[in-house]
Amino acid sequence: MMKSLVKSEELVMFLFAGFLFWNTDFAWWWFPALLLVPDISMIGYAINNKIGAYFYNLAHHKGLALLVYIVGFVMESPATELAGIILFAHSSMDRLFGYGLKHINSFRDTHLGKIGRS
Repeated sequence: MMKSLVKSEELVMFLFAGFLFWNTDFAWWWFPALLLVPDISMIGYAINNKIGAYFYNLAHHKGLALLVYIVGFVMESPATELAGIILFAHSSMDRLFGYGLKHINSFRDTHLGKIGRS
C-alpha cells in the first residue's frame, strides 16, 4: 500500500513538472530530450561509491531542483527555470520507478530500498 501511495505522489509531481514545462516557451521536444541529463551525475561512481552517491544525490535532490527553478524565475532566466523543471521531473520519474537517493555503500542501496536483482 505504501509503495503505491509513494508512486502516485511521484506521478503527480512528475505531471506537475510537465505542467510547468508546458507553460514555458520551449519546444515540446526539449522535455524528453533533457529528461535523462541529470543521470550524468552517475559519473562519480567511476571514482568510488561515496563520491558517486554524493553527486547522484545532489543532482536528484528535489530541494535543489526547486531552488534552481526559483532562481530562474526571480532572475527571469528561462534556461535556469528549465533546468529546475528537468531536475524535478527527473527526480520524480526516478522515484516513480523505484530509484531513490543512494547510500554510500552501493549504487543499489537507496532510501526506497534495494534496486535490481537480489
